[in-house]
Amino acid sequence: MNKVIMGLFALIVCSITSAQVSDELKGVIKAKENGETIELVGANVYWSGTQTGTISDGSGRFNVPRVSGKNFLVVSYIGYVTDTIDVSNKKNLKIELLPDQQLDEVQVAGKKPGAYLSRLDPIATINVTGEELCKAACCNLSESFETNASVDVAYSDAATGAKQIQLLGLSGNYVQMMTENMPNFRGLATPYGLTYIPGTWMDAIQISKGTSTVVNGFEALTGQINVEYKKPLDSEKFFLNLFGSDMGRAEANVNGSIHVNDKMKTAVFAHYSKDMMSNDLNDDGFRDEPLLSQLNLMNRWDFNNKKGFTSQLGLKFIDEERLGGEMEFDDNKPSDEYYGIKIDTKRLEAFGKAGYIFKDQVSSIGLVANWSHHKQNSFYGLKTYDATQNSFYANLLFQSIIGNENNKFTTGLSFQGDMFDELLQMDYRDGNTSNNYLRDEFVPGMYFQYTYSIPERLTLIAGVRSDFHNIYGTLFTPRLHAKYNIAPKTILRASAGKGFRSPNVLAENSYLLASSRQLLIADDIDIEEAWNYGANITQYFDVAGKELTFNMEFYRTDFVNQLVADADQSARLISFYNLDGKSYANNFQVEAKYEMLRGLDVVGAWRMNDVKTTYNGVLMERPLNSKYKGLLTLSYATPLKKWQFDYTLQFNGGGRVPTTLENSPVNQRPDRFEPYQIMNAQVTKFFRKWNVYIGAENLADFKQPNPIIAGDDPFGSEFDSSLTWGPVLGRRIYFGLRYFIDRE
Repeated sequence: MNKVIMGLFALIVCSITSAQVSDELKGVIKAKENGETIELVGANVYWSGTQTGTISDGSGRFNVPRVSGKNFLVVSYIGYVTDTIDVSNKKNLKIELLPDQQLDEVQVAGKKPGAYLSRLDPIATINVTGEELCKAACCNLSESFETNASVDVAYSDAATGAKQIQLLGLSGNYVQMMTENMPNFRGLATPYGLTYIPGTWMDAIQISKGTSTVVNGFEALTGQINVEYKKPLDSEKFFLNLFGSDMGRAEANVNGSIHVNDKMKTAVFAHYSKDMMSNDLNDDGFRDEPLLSQLNLMNRWDFNNKKGFTSQLGLKFIDEERLGGEMEFDDNKPSDEYYGIKIDTKRLEAFGKAGYIFKDQVSSIGLVANWSHHKQNSFYGLKTYDATQNSFYANLLFQSIIGNENNKFTTGLSFQGDMFDELLQMDYRDGNTSNNYLRDEFVPGMYFQYTYSIPERLTLIAGVRSDFHNIYGTLFTPRLHAKYNIAPKTILRASAGKGFRSPNVLAENSYLLASSRQLLIADDIDIEEAWNYGANITQYFDVAGKELTFNMEFYRTDFVNQLVADADQSARLISFYNLDGKSYANNFQVEAKYEMLRGLDVVGAWRMNDVKTTYNGVLMERPLNSKYKGLLTLSYATPLKKWQFDYTLQFNGGGRVPTTLENSPVNQRPDRFEPYQIMNAQVTKFFRKWNVYIGAENLADFKQPNPIIAGDDPFGSEFDSSLTWGPVLGRRIYFGLRYFIDRE
């Protein structure tokens, strides 16, 4: 009954709710170069005397929310004279900046921005735009970070195709995954959720490091990754993407938006992908990657009454099937003749947002909510795992000021509910080995956040929240963020705060069932708790009329309690237990970005990871983690952007591998892996309404040697596919076509 009530409540809320409201000022920023009018991409736009603003997009356009009592808009761009404009009673602006005559030469390439660090956000936030996503084979979210220095994505194992994300040296369990600022892909969706968002559906990705604000919950121990879907207001009228690879993968994406009238708009998104060829390039008898078939559909509606109220409503459906295991296996049921893996997933999501801005233009109220039903039927060799998860999230928030615009606050109430029903059968031939795991988690919460700002100099955000977990009790979460403009081109950010995370041992680690290792789970697993603190300094230099961006940062995560996954006690099991001792992650990174030549963007980065956890009383390096990562990206667009060439080189440091000395000599592995490099490249040819691209991933064809242990005896005691630290697939060549009809 609880499940029915929860689902109905979610659908009722979603049917009346939706997105954040704003009375916005729109415009376009242009300039003249050599007699030709061009759009200025990435120009800063903000209200004079405030920290509220934005940057212009790939077409020079911007939307900025109005601020009560502020009528002067500041527009700036390196190489041009900063302009302050009175925008009283104006709704649409056409702004043309004049060249700064103090510079000997001004060169502006009309390239759309790729990934950039927001100058205005008090939290260190990397914005990944649609332009950046097109630089690689961005078929889904898991492939969206190949050109990003901060985020790593790797296979969790060598058999199921599960992928995990890493941020600040820790796995994606500690990153709060969001879609349009709503928590998503929790529990059962954790191993495969990165493939649930097609690349062509995404408008942008925001990557926030360290603890987030308290508004979005008590999680986010190391950061947040938020995906913004394309909106009906400004997405293409029609978009088609066709993709294929030499490994037999094919996919098609179709998007379209309709403006029903000036108040109501809708968009439809469809995705279908299928692997049509099994590959075993390392000759271990197992498919290098499961055969994947996915149907993904979404419809969303936007409503704006032009009087302060806006709302959004969306519905999303996923039907996915994975078939892996030995090359000879091709069946829909477990077999003791050939080792097979099948994971059949059906997922339904509904989301809604609603908001209203009061007549004073400084106070607003909003409600966001989402609901998901996730059902997985799967087997791994002789093991079967069937599970269902129903989740509901709601956040009611109120924003206003205290006295003036320099003192703002946000307060609200939230609710997170997750209901799990998991059935694990260790041998399908023996019904006595079944274990049924039932768990309901309900977490109501409340929060208050205060923001103080000295315009163009200092911003402080202090927040606290209390959540009341039905299993783990009261969770108190304090967080603090600061941004200080030391100089006009020098920005210092710092953050500190606590985070909690409720572990879902089996749901989040189901890929480990593709192994002969036993899963030994302690009875007293507690909630995970950690402090995160760090600092970030960004310096902008004027070099030869162009801007060099240099960023340096350090973050540390200290665990008070952690779910420890111990693979070192024995090669026959993985033990899950509460932390007893120290566990921490230190992360240091430097990054520089510069337009070396006109049209040629260069990004270089280097990151060091120091991640250690106490395993069975011994403080040890976290296994299967690279000690460092280097990144070099080159992106060149010819004049008028007829061609674009993109190249990425990744340097991955070595790391520790859990002991396999218990195995027979032929199935033992070294206790460390060596550094390795990955190269990707892509060439794109642009036409007026379409473009074609061809590229290659892992150009040097590097593969982890023998990623599956005892693949010749998968039903034996030494079979293990979980010790994965590098690429499982070798070189992949792909090609595609994009066709679009833009909205005016």
